[in-house]
Amino acid sequence: MLIKNIKELIQVREAGIRFLSGSEMKTLPTIEDAYLVIKEGKIDSYGEMKDCPSDYDGEIIDATGKMILPTWCDSHTHIVYAGNREGEFVDRINGKTYKEIADNGGGILNSAKKLQTTSEEDLYEQSRKRLEEVIQMGTGAVEIKSGYGLTKDAELKMLRVIKKLNAEYDIPIKATFLGAHAVPKEYKDDKAGYLNMLINDVLPDIATQNLADYIDIFCETGYFTVEDTVLIMTAGKAYGLTPKIHVNQFTTIGGVKAGVQHDALSVDHLEVMNQEDIDVLKGTDTMPVALPSCSYFLSIPYTPAREMIDSGLPLALATDYNPGSTPSGNMNFVVSTACIKMKMTPEEAINGATINGAYAMGLEEEVGSVTIGKRANFMITEAVNSYGFLPYSFGRDHIEAVYLDGKKQIFNF
Repeated sequence: MLIKNIKELIQVREAGIRFLSGSEMKTLPTIEDAYLVIKEGKIDSYGEMKDCPSDYDGEIIDATGKMILPTWCDSHTHIVYAGNREGEFVDRINGKTYKEIADNGGGILNSAKKLQTTSEEDLYEQSRKRLEEVIQMGTGAVEIKSGYGLTKDAELKMLRVIKKLNAEYDIPIKATFLGAHAVPKEYKDDKAGYLNMLINDVLPDIATQNLADYIDIFCETGYFTVEDTVLIMTAGKAYGLTPKIHVNQFTTIGGVKAGVQHDALSVDHLEVMNQEDIDVLKGTDTMPVALPSCSYFLSIPYTPAREMIDSGLPLALATDYNPGSTPSGNMNFVVSTACIKMKMTPEEAINGATINGAYAMGLEEEVGSVTIGKRANFMITEAVNSYGFLPYSFGRDHIEAVYLDGKKQIFNF
């Protein structure tokens, strides 16, 4: 496939760039009036139109007035879940807090109860539709967590669904075991017993069946302590699972430091940060991940992106797509919200949602930039004035077509 007359080819990078930090995030390399060649599902070549092949023997697409950029890399989702929680949405409008809802049997435990009684086939069908929707909105790589099962059978069921999605769709999917998402009712007074069950009973089966890439835990006041987090990260690493942890959503209790000390690939949420958290992340390989649409939906603080980037840190953006705190997988909205509410520039937001997001799920060598040899996962925009128009004109995605491995994605909803 040859795509010609591209108004602007965005996020053009040489191979070998892992992620961008600090002032590097302000730069977004592009080529105006460009062409792009795709061969066998990979990016084969690109350049200015004056150098475009004139005798190309294959499919040719004219992208006059349109832009091309790599698909979004969403490194934090909970797409595999059952039902929804719109009742809790109304409860919050009427004044109940997230904690009050959780304490009354809502929240994660509510989702777990629904999922435990949902068949694996039905769970796959619900999740498949969500995956197709996010692909249509420009997502071309995604991480999906378990964590709404909270029993051995239900957690393994979720991970099998994630594995099936990965096999059935062209999009690269990374699976994360998040059994330590909350303490189920039957272990209400025995959190240690629940953690031991996850470690000694569930983890061996996950390893045997090759069901996960990462391990996660909700390190937060009222959920799991830093000590619990260290226990889970250590156990996961023993089974070949790299840590990616939920931390600093409501309080800062030292989880960021623990994540860095135990080689976590990413620390996610970070709505509440102090100087110690920022300092401990400097110069490390741990990627901070912000989830701005979660802040929007729950009306909680936004990750202090400006302070973090100006301190020299990298930052990735993700959706946190889940039924309770972010019932949306729209990365376009995430990019817009990062600009509007977190004061990230369009360049920083696009970098956070592409190359840094790819790194946050271990896919930086496959996706996240227009780089020769990477997978041809890209989107063609509608005719727009500039890439700054994408976050500016929030509310719709302005995407004309999405390609994964060089194949146009078309779904019937």
